Amino acid sequence: MRMKNIHELSTRKQQVVDLLKSLETKNPAPAAYINPKKYIQHNLQVGPGPAGIAALIKNLPPDATVKTIRVFEDGDYVFTHNEYNFFGPKIGFDIFRFENDLIVEHWDNLQETASKQSPSGHTMIDGPTTASDLDQTEANKALMQRYMDDILAGRRETFPSYFNGNQYIQHNPWVADTIPGLIAGLQALAAKGQALVYKKVHKILGEGNFILVVSEATFGGVPTGIYDLFRIENGKIAEHWDTLEAIPPRNEWKNDNGKF
Repeated sequence: MRMKNIHELSTRKQQVVDLLKSLETKNPAPAAYINPKKYIQHNLQVGPGPAGIAALIKNLPPDATVKTIRVFEDGDYVFTHNEYNFFGPKIGFDIFRFENDLIVEHWDNLQETASKQSPSGHTMIDGPTTASDLDQTEANKALMQRYMDDILAGRRETFPSYFNGNQYIQHNPWVADTIPGLIAGLQALAAKGQALVYKKVHKILGEGNFILVVSEATFGGVPTGIYDLFRIENGKIAEHWDTLEAIPPRNEWKNDNGKF
C-alpha cells in the first residue's frame, strides 16, 4: 500500500500541526480550531480551557520552537510526535480529540530530550515518519492490546513472540536494539532503582503500522505517564519510541481533569 506523504495531510492533521506550531509563532488563527465551550485540558501544568492555553503561550520564552515529526489520525483523534524547545529541549506526544470538526480535548506526555544517543546510536525521534499498511490499523491495535494485556498480567513468557527478533529498533535513550538489548536495558534500570511497572492502559490509537499506547505506570516508584509508539511490521513490533513523564501530586495540578 502506498505510504502517505507528509505533504498530503488531512484537514484535521494540518489543523493540529498548525495549532502546535502556533506555540512558536504566536499566530492566534489556529485557536479557531478549538471549541472554547467544551475544551478539556489534561496537561496538568496548564490551566483549564482556552484561558489556560493563552496563559501558556504568554509564559513561553520568545525563542520557543515546535517541530512535528509524526502525525497520525484515528477516528476523532489526531496524535503527534513532536520536538519542542521551551524551558529546555523536550520530546513529546500530543493527542487531540475532535467533535463536530473542532478540538474538544487534549492529552500530552513530555520528556526532556536525552543528552546523548541510545546505546545503539538512535535519537528519541529518528526513524520512519509516515504510516503504511492502512488496512491493518485495527489488527495492529488488537495486537498491541494483547501485548499490553500480557504485560499487565505478568505473562513474561509471551514477550519475545511479539517482536521482530534481532531486527527490533529501540529509541529509548537508555536501551539498546534487539530483544536481548531491551531486556538488559530494563534490568539495568531496575537495578538502579528505576524499575518500570505498567499499571493500566488508558488508550490505544493507531494509523496503519503506527500504534500509540497511553499507559499509567510507575518509574522508580514514582507515578508516571508513559506513551509508547510502536511500528509494526508483518504482525511484529519492529520499532519503538516513548516518553515518560512524572505525574505531579494532586495539589500541584492546574486543572481538575486528570492526566488520562
